[in-house]
Amino acid sequence: MDDSARMWITPVPALDPDGEPAVLLGHDCASRDAGERAISRLLDRGHEGEEGVFYLLPFDLSARYERTGDRLAVVVTTSRQLLVKEPADPADLADFAALPVDGADADRVVLLRREIVTDFVPAEQDGEKQPVLLIDHDGSAASLADLFDRFEAGEAGIAVLNAE
Repeated sequence: MDDSARMWITPVPALDPDGEPAVLLGHDCASRDAGERAISRLLDRGHEGEEGVFYLLPFDLSARYERTGDRLAVVVTTSRQLLVKEPADPADLADFAALPVDGADADRVVLLRREIVTDFVPAEQDGEKQPVLLIDHDGSAASLADLFDRFEAGEAGIAVLNAE
């Protein structure tokens, strides 16, 4: 599967004036997908840093890079316990309970998995992988440039996810 319409490796001009590439995932806050609905709910737990940029606790949301040949995948996970504990629409609980268990950690569930063909290798600093940037928008953006424009206009936010 190629998720190049929802996953990019690109500089984020508003965050990095030097233009270093980052892994950027589009998140549709209007989606009816259970994983994306859970992400929307968990983003409310974030703490705002720079204007429009939210930082999340790794227990709440985290990302993991996986490489298979020429494909780079990003898996976004959360704790199943967190999804069950948080106040939610009762209709969400059944959908959240059906989310797949993360193969790397049985206490976590997979909310989103995207992959693209690329030779990009996420940078490491002090043994930590480069964070994943999750751009939160209403799903109607037509292009990456449109997403950046919406961020600049305050109509989209970027969450910084710790990555493994």
